Amino acid sequence: MSPNHRIKATRTKKKPVDINRASPAAPVWPSYTGTSRLVGTSPSGRVTVYVDPTLGQPGMQNAQDLLNDADRVVGANDAIFGTPGGPVSVIVFALGNATDGTGGADHMGCDYTTGAAIEVDASFGNSARVSALFEAELSECSMNGNLCGLSTGEAISRWCAAVISHNALSDFATAPQWAQDGKPDFVDKTDPTDQNGDSIGCGMAFLSWLMSQSYGLDKIAPEMVALGDSGTLAQLYANLTSDAASNAWPKFQNAIQALPNGVTSDDPFGASQPAQIASVRAAKVPARAVKPPAPTAICQPKSKRLLPPTRKTA
Repeated sequence: MSPNHRIKATRTKKKPVDINRASPAAPVWPSYTGTSRLVGTSPSGRVTVYVDPTLGQPGMQNAQDLLNDADRVVGANDAIFGTPGGPVSVIVFALGNATDGTGGADHMGCDYTTGAAIEVDASFGNSARVSALFEAELSECSMNGNLCGLSTGEAISRWCAAVISHNALSDFATAPQWAQDGKPDFVDKTDPTDQNGDSIGCGMAFLSWLMSQSYGLDKIAPEMVALGDSGTLAQLYANLTSDAASNAWPKFQNAIQALPNGVTSDDPFGASQPAQIASVRAAKVPARAVKPPAPTAICQPKSKRLLPPTRKTA
């Protein structure tokens, strides 16, 4: 969900930002090797958007819509993490040869120094998905070197994307897969990967449960970052609720069993409702930083690629 408005891919009365045809040197992207065309820089100066010109008008529309939406996204991200982010560059192209958003997003590191060059897949006719992919990677930069390539960090980044985009990436859901695979416990332990649908799905459902109990994402994200790589969702629960960490998993399981329809989405407890969005909107947004904060740690090479879950075949 978006804290302010849902971005639409076409027909807006808002005057578009002028497209700059003469592009300065683009950053080194994680995988894109074509010619980067500069679209523009957001009014705050924090987000510079590029596009692969071979995508034509549909790709340019995605990039222009992202440019118009960029400051809303970074403002919401600041509110979620309680700290100002740094400047970033982002390119819209056919990541994974897809133009419907399913190519996901990518960047090099989980801070504003190593991860400031962000790649997002184009999504022709649905720019809300592009904004969601951008936020998924931007949120990892705000983790400042923590949770990089872990199931906990991936769950938080996906929830950030859902909140700012009205759940535009619903097809990326992993919680139903986790439920179908027997609900393995990734609350008491953290999975050292961000590519396991079961551990990500467990995290998504668990955060949905916490948020349904009025612990907003703006409380969850900073606390999880503070716990660091060794932190677990059970410890997050203990810190937020003052209950014992050992109670997190059994209480979560009881709540899952009480669901009338089971786990059918990443938000089985209905946390992505107006109250959650109001929590993000009401959070104090720090003053914008001209320069990125110095990272406390640098991510080691791990996966930082956002992708839909791999579908299992019989």
